[in-house]
Amino acid sequence: MGLKPDHWIREMAVEQKMIEPFVDHQVRDGLISFGLSSYGYDIRVAEDFKIFTPGLGDLTVVDPKRFDTRSMVDYTGDVCVIPPNSFALARSVEYFCVPRNVLCICLGKSTYARCGIIVNITPFEPEWQGFVTLEISNTTPLPAKIYAGEGIAQVLFFEGDEACTVSYADKKGKYQHQQAIVLPRL
Repeated sequence: MGLKPDHWIREMAVEQKMIEPFVDHQVRDGLISFGLSSYGYDIRVAEDFKIFTPGLGDLTVVDPKRFDTRSMVDYTGDVCVIPPNSFALARSVEYFCVPRNVLCICLGKSTYARCGIIVNITPFEPEWQGFVTLEISNTTPLPAKIYAGEGIAQVLFFEGDEACTVSYADKKGKYQHQQAIVLPRL
């Protein structure tokens, strides 16, 4: 299994529609960069957010098995402000169709990390499809801004020597074909 370079990513994005929309170069010019990079692809955050707001409902503990949706406030806009020591969920602008012999690892961009903003995204398994649900944590004691339409994380692509035996599609994964921000599911 090896990390794939930009020409491989470009070919897969164009021929197999692995990333849509696909930007075939790095876009910077006063923005947090996005698009194709040397060994990855910098995804953008869309303008839809779910901001975690403790104090709403009867929330005393965050439980992934019984997540209280009343603790989330829906927000749409060019700039999302995450409260101190809180988080927001968002989605990528890009839709992914991961090939059966590819695994993607996604890491937050350093521009946000250097501000105490951590982006957590689980791996994109072989044959997973959908918009990526992003978890954006504000670890600071101050409100933090997230800019919609700009880079938020980098996806790295690893191609296996052969296709996997059981893919995410085969397992009928619970987060397959996400069209919006998806909250925890069992």
